[in-house]
Amino acid sequence: MTRHSRIRTGRAAAAVLALTLVTGCEGLDGEGSSPPGGGAEAPAAGQAVSPLRNPDGTGPGLAPVTGDAQEAAARDLIDGLRTKGRGPRTGYDRDEFGYAWMDSADGVPLARNGCDTRNDLLRRDGEDLRFRSGSDCVVVAMTLDDPYTRTTIEWRKQEASEVQIDHVVPLSYSWQMGSSRWAESKREQLANDPLNLLPVEGRANSAKRDSGPASWLPPNKSVRCAYAVRFAQVAAKYALPVTAPDRQAMLRQCGG
Repeated sequence: MTRHSRIRTGRAAAAVLALTLVTGCEGLDGEGSSPPGGGAEAPAAGQAVSPLRNPDGTGPGLAPVTGDAQEAAARDLIDGLRTKGRGPRTGYDRDEFGYAWMDSADGVPLARNGCDTRNDLLRRDGEDLRFRSGSDCVVVAMTLDDPYTRTTIEWRKQEASEVQIDHVVPLSYSWQMGSSRWAESKREQLANDPLNLLPVEGRANSAKRDSGPASWLPPNKSVRCAYAVRFAQVAAKYALPVTAPDRQAMLRQCGG
């Protein structure tokens, strides 16, 4: 497999509205469970967009947040998050969030479109897509511009672990911050919401584990504010608090 670096140039509702007024405007193990021929309402692949212009997560990638107006909107969003201490991990299990990459999680974009969450995300963020014979859902090869490491990955399904799907707000983190008390249906939403999901380099995802922003940030410094925004968007949407150190770390990435 070929990998090479490519240099790129390039509360919540109030923050997004402010930006709109200023700018005028965003592990891959196993087979998918969807049938051949699935994939209605497929997300459009393309160049990465800013998270501030992509509030539902259906746009591709994670473009940098740039400029004073965008950074101010980002800080407003982050400032609106509640804080609390991180609770125990007792009782956490991935199965508490439904089976992996289910297409039947209600209340999130792309659900019940005949294509599992994992492949929806590959189709959203990948370019030069190749599909399994007879399917417009199951991706077997693609090019991914990884926002976390600023590298371009020529991915093939035979080397599946080279690209993994990251939960921006890790499921274990959410469990410790209150999702342990949610209905299972809400946990399934969080686990399959495209707002909370990014295909990234497998090693970067493995290094992150269940860290918050105070403990881990993308190696690519140019997207650290964008990453903080996306983390805050997910926390705001699901009314999840974050730790005080995590909120401070996010603010620092956006000039706060």
